[in-house]
Amino acid sequence: MFDALTDKLQGIFSGLRGRGKLTDADIDAAMRAIRLSLLEADVSLPVVKQLTTAIAARAKGAEVMDSLTPDQQVVKIVSEELTTLMGEANVALPLASKPPTIVLMAGLQGSGKTTCCAKLARHFRQQGRAPMLVACDVHRPAAAEQLAVLGTQIDVPVHREEGRDAVAIARNGIEAARKLGRDLVIVDTAGRLSIDADMMDELVRIKDAVQPTSVVLVIDAMTGQTAVDVAKAFADAVDFDGVALTKLDGDARGGAALSVRAVSGKPILFIGTGEKLEALEPFHPDRMASRILGMGDVMSLIEKAQQTVDPGDAKALEQKIRGGSMTLEDFLDQMQQVRKMGPMSQVLGMIPGFRNATKGRDLNVDDGQINRVEAIIRSMTLQERRHPEIINGSRRRRIASGSGTSVQEVNQLLSQFKQMRKLMKQMGRGGLPPGLFGT
Repeated sequence: MFDALTDKLQGIFSGLRGRGKLTDADIDAAMRAIRLSLLEADVSLPVVKQLTTAIAARAKGAEVMDSLTPDQQVVKIVSEELTTLMGEANVALPLASKPPTIVLMAGLQGSGKTTCCAKLARHFRQQGRAPMLVACDVHRPAAAEQLAVLGTQIDVPVHREEGRDAVAIARNGIEAARKLGRDLVIVDTAGRLSIDADMMDELVRIKDAVQPTSVVLVIDAMTGQTAVDVAKAFADAVDFDGVALTKLDGDARGGAALSVRAVSGKPILFIGTGEKLEALEPFHPDRMASRILGMGDVMSLIEKAQQTVDPGDAKALEQKIRGGSMTLEDFLDQMQQVRKMGPMSQVLGMIPGFRNATKGRDLNVDDGQINRVEAIIRSMTLQERRHPEIINGSRRRRIASGSGTSVQEVNQLLSQFKQMRKLMKQMGRGGLPPGLFGT
């Protein structure tokens, strides 16, 4: 989502490089460019003024003026001020001292609220909690059915009832959770296409009835400045405790992520980075600032790897690489492990320096390319995967036909795999970097 803003900010910083000292005029010009870039990213005007004023004040101080690397100091200041703007530190969703913890989810229709409820339930289930979902959206057709289907996918029970009394359903759902021994209840409420009095009244009555531990407002990051108005309206009505920002994987300008915390005063708790139910992350302001500035996000990358890669499998693969015996079967397995971490563009974007290293070069790896590689390998026999050297011309034609690709693409994959295995074998002899495979 922040690609355009990242490119513009990096362009501004590159213009400061190579100068022995920065003048006030240099900094003022950079601030004007940053201000324009933020406005184009749909960041709220008051927030833009607040941010650029803070950056300029520090940039004109001794830490930049007396520095041997003023451009790096400016980047550091921008990173720190972006982090401060978005909340400084990760804020965890509070848990009740006496179970169950009750989380009331609010938001407009189309914000991805119902899916976010399921994502949140899955997140806490992985944390060792016993969540339960309560379907209180009695206005949108099939909303309860959607939540029930999502609950089945993540193996979390869903309380749903026939009827139009959302307050009674919420109250009954909490009681059902207590009887089942569930220690966390997520209540999905109704959304509307726009904020209205009836919607807010029902939400307030549900809140009064269930006395939630936390109220989480779900906001669509692609709505831009509208997200700020939504946050203000909900803050006045129910005084929510934090925000779940969805659709950060979209192609909108992303200003909501930089504006919501500053305008509402409420922390961003979670961000949605895709449609899949595992695509939910706790929000870390410092990591987001690093991503915006194109500096990667190593910690999130490590956390994703730890969640998806089995240590035993990683150790076995490392031994195969050291011995030069890695097969296409192993390669297919590793591709599937990496895909669990999210879209390749997101994963690669977390690697520090990747954007700069690939700028101007056609090195984008999309999921379509990976699908074709996977199809080619799956069209091979087990013997061919383990011994690719036996794949002759007729076998290549059969594999291409079975995978819906061309013989040229099959040849390219086999050639690249051969080169990769040779390189990894050389690395193994020279000593693989410690911890490369999480071991």
